Amino acid sequence: MLSKYYSKFLILIITLSLGLIAGGVYLQAATKEELQGQISSKQDQIKQLDIEIANYQKKISQTGSQKASLNKELSILELSRKKLQADIAVTQNKISITNSTIKNLDQGIKTTAERVLDNQKALALSLRLVNSEEQMSLPEFIVSGENTTELWDSLSRYQSLGQQVDELISTLRQDKKELEGDKAQKEVEKKSLTNLEGQLTDQKIITEQTKQAKNTLLTETKNKESAYQKLLADKLKKKQQVESEILAAEAALRYTATPGQLPKTGTGVLAWPIAKVIITQGFGNTAFAKSNQGIYNGNGHNGIDLGTAIGTSLKSAGDGVVIGAGDTDLTCKGASYGKWILIGYDNGLASLYGHLSAIKVSEGQRVTTGQLVGYTGNTGYSTGPHLHFSVIAKEAVQVGSLKSKVPGCGTYRLPLAAFSAYLNPLKYL
Repeated sequence: MLSKYYSKFLILIITLSLGLIAGGVYLQAATKEELQGQISSKQDQIKQLDIEIANYQKKISQTGSQKASLNKELSILELSRKKLQADIAVTQNKISITNSTIKNLDQGIKTTAERVLDNQKALALSLRLVNSEEQMSLPEFIVSGENTTELWDSLSRYQSLGQQVDELISTLRQDKKELEGDKAQKEVEKKSLTNLEGQLTDQKIITEQTKQAKNTLLTETKNKESAYQKLLADKLKKKQQVESEILAAEAALRYTATPGQLPKTGTGVLAWPIAKVIITQGFGNTAFAKSNQGIYNGNGHNGIDLGTAIGTSLKSAGDGVVIGAGDTDLTCKGASYGKWILIGYDNGLASLYGHLSAIKVSEGQRVTTGQLVGYTGNTGYSTGPHLHFSVIAKEAVQVGSLKSKVPGCGTYRLPLAAFSAYLNPLKYL
């Protein structure tokens, strides 16, 4: 029968192990509290920055509604730069929070792994002692010479040992489950960190582009309103000429919807491409389109415009494949969509994103709903920062190349579709 000394020895080992574990948990809790304090501080900073960003966005919208002028253009660029700097600060704080979370998880993983090892050792010892006890049968023990009191004491200790083994096994299982959970969470946080670091790099690049755009505008106009108005008039003239070429190419295309080819309207089959939605122009013959016949050549607006600051994250509206991506400014600056992306979705629709500041996908790439595909901007022909978003029947749209006759323009590449293939986005969002 198991000696009472072995039982006491086992209890001592278990007590010491639990003491070490408790000490580790205390140390982890102390560090955890410190890290949580750092995280709370960063979260408070993000809240303040969000208020600042909202104010910049409001000022950009207010300025955008003013009559076109050099001062307005410069103000928008400066406000956009300041908002981007605030965006960068938010991203940096999020990176700091994520790093603290990963550090906290690392400590938890280390402590839990040590606890698992300690419990495994204690369990192994317990099982060895139990095995040694089972070397002697109950009849052998009864005739071994111990009196009845010693017999019941030993049996009681044996039962206690069995309970301790069960408790150790249960604790071990729970610790391993906790360890696996922490490791899985760490992988999620590491992925988030990678995304945030990429976003930070993008924001810094877009901020520099915005700064350069302001300097270029000042150089081209020599800070004179008359020079700016002439620049604006030339830009509008070029835009109208290019638009006529595009419309002529699209007028030659034909499309008739096949029954059942398109999803039902009003079912929300597409997700909004940006988080905060402000519609600045609708689809079709809007008031702006009617009062500016030269801009759309009387055909109406082929999408919707969403007011948003430069550098806003742009998401895929559905699951699908990137049909094309490009930049019309490379061959005909300020005349069309600027940086654009065309995505064809699995549901039979396609969407065009125009006037972007950066593109984060490539042709042929598979994307999922909500995935980052780019950032909003003010490229191409744009009267202020916004996203142009068109929804088109996928089977009717293609990426085409047009050789322009407009002076200063070359062969530009962009999505083309029959007029009837353009759909009202609001019916599918």
